[in-house]
Amino acid sequence: MKVVQYRSPGGLNNLNVVEISDPGEPTANEVRVRLHASSLNGHDYNVATGVLPVQDRRIILTDAAGVVEAVGEDVSEFAPGEQVISTFFPDWLRGDAPSDTFARTPGDGLDGYAAEVVIRPEQWFTHAPLGWSLREAATLPTAGVTAWRAVVVEGELRSGQYVLILGTGGVSMFAVQFAKQIGAKVIVISSSDEKLEKVRSLGVDFGVNYNRDTKWSTKIREFTAGRGVDLTIETVGPGTLPQSIEATRIGGRIVLIGVLTGVAGVVPTVAIMNRQQRIQGITVGSRSQQIEMVASLNRMALRPVIHAHYPLAKISEAFRLQESGAHVGKICLDF
Repeated sequence: MKVVQYRSPGGLNNLNVVEISDPGEPTANEVRVRLHASSLNGHDYNVATGVLPVQDRRIILTDAAGVVEAVGEDVSEFAPGEQVISTFFPDWLRGDAPSDTFARTPGDGLDGYAAEVVIRPEQWFTHAPLGWSLREAATLPTAGVTAWRAVVVEGELRSGQYVLILGTGGVSMFAVQFAKQIGAKVIVISSSDEKLEKVRSLGVDFGVNYNRDTKWSTKIREFTAGRGVDLTIETVGPGTLPQSIEATRIGGRIVLIGVLTGVAGVVPTVAIMNRQQRIQGITVGSRSQQIEMVASLNRMALRPVIHAHYPLAKISEAFRLQESGAHVGKICLDF
């Protein structure tokens, strides 16, 4: 079967499609899954380019959607023919995260899902949403769960509240859609008017071009009558955090996700204290949160925003689109 492997020292020209042996049949508590789709995330790009060092010949990609072909003894959740999606942290079933590393994350510390078939423990998967295509379902394990946790679990967003969402990538677009399902007023900042025009079709209430309005927090405070937003989904990092603090109301929440502007920076602690805000850092979520998200999606008229899709053999081309930043929403791979 075909897989895509990382080759040291990394780089998009060092991703090799190779043939390896079929994994065979599942044993106790395992499922054999025929994979049909994946989607790209910032984490995958950092692995592919060597920013996050991984073992040579590691099979990459964290997200996957497929169909169960066979189940081992004692498997209780899945049956052959059912559609499933992977989990980002396969050992994080519920409660607090058991680790602060990616040592047990597929496509990083473990072999991932750039493969035609995998055999994994059943707890490494959940059911896919009903009626979704496998390409659509493959957008969920990283971006969907991250947005769900940011908006619903940690953000506790309510109808009528204001939420600020930075950017127009996969996490941001899911955050927009979840927020609108709740009945919130959504503000998005982006690098271009073209992207802002695209996201207005999702019901975005106000958009700011941060290249033109460099002091975008002022624009957001004006739109909210000087109060600021109730929740900010901070997907960029230390470079934008000071303005996110200014744009968020006194007593509001900031969910910190992204590191696009670096992994460290100056934190304006006095501003946080004076505005009495809560900042919550998150990395994706637990299996139980993914199950809750899927159950909610089964009740929603919602579909992911997919910018483009490529065959697995053109994975480097897909990563180059991601690298350009020209996309809105997710970039998918079809197997």
